This record gives sequence, C-alpha cells and structure tokens, in this order.
Amino acid sequence: MDKDKIEQIKNQLINERNKLLTELNNNLTGIHQSQDKEELADFTDQSSIESNRSLFLKMKERKRNLLIKIETTLDKIKDETFGICEECENPINDKRLTARPVVTLCITCKTEQEKREKMGQY
Repeated sequence: MDKDKIEQIKNQLINERNKLLTELNNNLTGIHQSQDKEELADFTDQSSIESNRSLFLKMKERKRNLLIKIETTLDKIKDETFGICEECENPINDKRLTARPVVTLCITCKTEQEKREKMGQY
C-alpha cells in the first residue's frame, strides 16, 4: 500500500477515535444525569432505566474494543508493520485494509480462524 493511502487511513482512524471518545464522554454525562432521576422513578421506570443501562454498557464495551483496535492499528502504522498478517506475516490485501483498516489477519488466515471457531478449537 502506498504512503498516501496509509496516511489517509491514519487520518480516518484518528477521526474515528476522536468521534468514539466524544460519544463515550457524552454517554457518561447522560448516565450521571439519569442516575439523579432514578431516585424518583417508579418500578416500571426503574426497569426501563436498568434496561437502558445494560444496553449502554454493551455499546460502551464495543466502542472500547474498537478504540483498542484503532490504537493498535495506529501503532502499527507508526512502526511500519501495518498491513502485515499477524498469523502468516504475509501482506493483507489493500482492498481488505481499505474496507476495515483494523483487521489483523489476511483473508486466508481469517477464514481458517473462523473454521476453527466453528469446530470449537479456538
């Protein structure tokens, strides 16, 4: 992959990271505000609040995992190891990297990993 395309991906990842951090920060503010209202809520409202909190925690975990992947990918760009499969050490296809820059496996290794997971051999 050429340096211009890598720089473009790097900027895309930085923008995505900043967006995720802003969303997480805004969500935390909303949670603190809703906790103040919990004391006045009836049983039905409390159930709804708990359901929303559970959904928020799942979304937060997904965003946190994506942030970790973004940081790892930015480190790989810095170390010039971006685009190398972690399993077979062959280059990852440029189209795959463009579509999903945080991937760590080439399509062959990813396919094999999924086969092992289906068979329960993680």
